[in-house]
Amino acid sequence: MKIKQTIEKVPGGLMVVPLMLGALLNTIDQMQIPFIVRFLQFIGAPETEEGTYEFLMLGGFSQELFKDGALVLIALFLFCAGSQMNLKMGGKALKKGLLLTTAKYLSGLVVGISFGYFLDPMEGVLGLSTVAIIAAMTNGNGGMYAALTSQYGNRSDVGGVAVLSINDGPFFTMMSLGLLGATFPFATFLAVLLPIGIGMLLGNLDEDIRRFLKPGEFLPVPFFAFALGAGMNFALFFNPEVVGAGIVLGLLTTIVTGIGGILVFKLFKERSYIAPVAEASTAGNAVGTPAAIAAAAATSAAAGGMSEAEALAYQEIANLAQAQISLSVLVTAMLCPIAVILVDRYQRKRGIIGTIEDEEVEEPPEVEKAANDNN
Repeated sequence: MKIKQTIEKVPGGLMVVPLMLGALLNTIDQMQIPFIVRFLQFIGAPETEEGTYEFLMLGGFSQELFKDGALVLIALFLFCAGSQMNLKMGGKALKKGLLLTTAKYLSGLVVGISFGYFLDPMEGVLGLSTVAIIAAMTNGNGGMYAALTSQYGNRSDVGGVAVLSINDGPFFTMMSLGLLGATFPFATFLAVLLPIGIGMLLGNLDEDIRRFLKPGEFLPVPFFAFALGAGMNFALFFNPEVVGAGIVLGLLTTIVTGIGGILVFKLFKERSYIAPVAEASTAGNAVGTPAAIAAAAATSAAAGGMSEAEALAYQEIANLAQAQISLSVLVTAMLCPIAVILVDRYQRKRGIIGTIEDEEVEEPPEVEKAANDNN
């Protein structure tokens, strides 16, 4: 059977296909179809804390790999990718990470503030709020970014994820809304930087370690892509209260933040635009931001920083914003890989190969194509 070859016929298939399969299985799990539930009960599957029975929650190695393993697998991938980077490349990765983080934040902030200025910031068109817009558009999916740049970008693109980790969670959204109740998330930045940094150190010290870890640049990708998908639910597309807003939010995130990142990269003379497009997604952890905002608003009201009515308004929109952001996560999970593939094809026609660093000697596209054909 030619399973791998079939998957690779899909553009970005080694990332996209496992991601969609994980989302499909998780959707089936959440539907709690009676005959599936009875089968799981029959084989002795454990009941979850919510009183459900799910394929992906069987416990043991299966659950750790297919449901809960995304962060560990991404960490392994970053460690191995770091081992293939030299110190010069590490500096370029830091630069790209700063450019991407700034571009994504400012793009989302401009849209969110403009929305709040011209429309109702709490419930404008389609029920969208400023909170939902800023949370969805400024917080990118680091796992998807790592997967896409590993396939279509170069190593300094991959390394940029260390700085991008700063936008994980509600930090930037709170800062934008004047509700900042936490210090700069330095620990988060350091936690992502360490695997890359240690890998880079070992890879530069020992050539044997570098060669040993090289397969890890690609092998974990389909596994953590599946685990990322296992946190998504296609059923959101059937919720009429959020579907329109969620799709618009996803489109805005991919198009606006992608173009914003491309413009910043162009300004700083970067030739390949794979990284900014790979970051044009909504992170799964952005779903929890509205609740964090509501909690911060309540704290601010108790301290006299805002009125109780204003704090209540944030609490009232939290659930709807959460559902809208969840759908944006799904929409961007489908749009972002397509956008990266289109940009990659566009660049290759112009002799720009995203997988090659600018400093490296580039082979003409026809030479690379011939090499791929021979493989």
